[in-house]
Amino acid sequence: MWIPPEEKNPILFHHPTRKSVGYFGAVRLRDGKFIYAREANSFNARTTFDFFRRLLEVATISGRKIVVILDNARYHHAKLHKGWREEHVDQIVFEYLPPYSPELNPSERIWKLTRRLCLHNRYLPLLNNVTRSVEAQFDKWVEPNEDLRRLCAI
Repeated sequence: MWIPPEEKNPILFHHPTRKSVGYFGAVRLRDGKFIYAREANSFNARTTFDFFRRLLEVATISGRKIVVILDNARYHHAKLHKGWREEHVDQIVFEYLPPYSPELNPSERIWKLTRRLCLHNRYLPLLNNVTRSVEAQFDKWVEPNEDLRRLCAI
């Protein structure tokens, strides 16, 4: 059936335009050094596994054991990387926070600070403006940083 253009409901033809980007991140508590990885699609077992491997590669240069504090997201416990986690237990240990306790996760403080420093009260019309702003701050934190060290200290 033909519908005259003036009678068409524009909402029916609207496509979602909201886009987002997420980041994996970790802080070395000894000196506040930050490591991050952008995730443009979604967080899942594969992307988490990629970050775990990158974290192990970068963080074990000193030869010290790594302790990673995680929330209980399903992709943190995935079967995909279970064997790898068990294989590297002498290098990297995963500690899981109790469910529904995001306030205990030190990384939540970093995300809050990042939003305040990079996003609040700013007009960022495009997603790449957001990523540039956020990653400029992250790149400053890649070097040892006393502020991050204190922010994440328990």
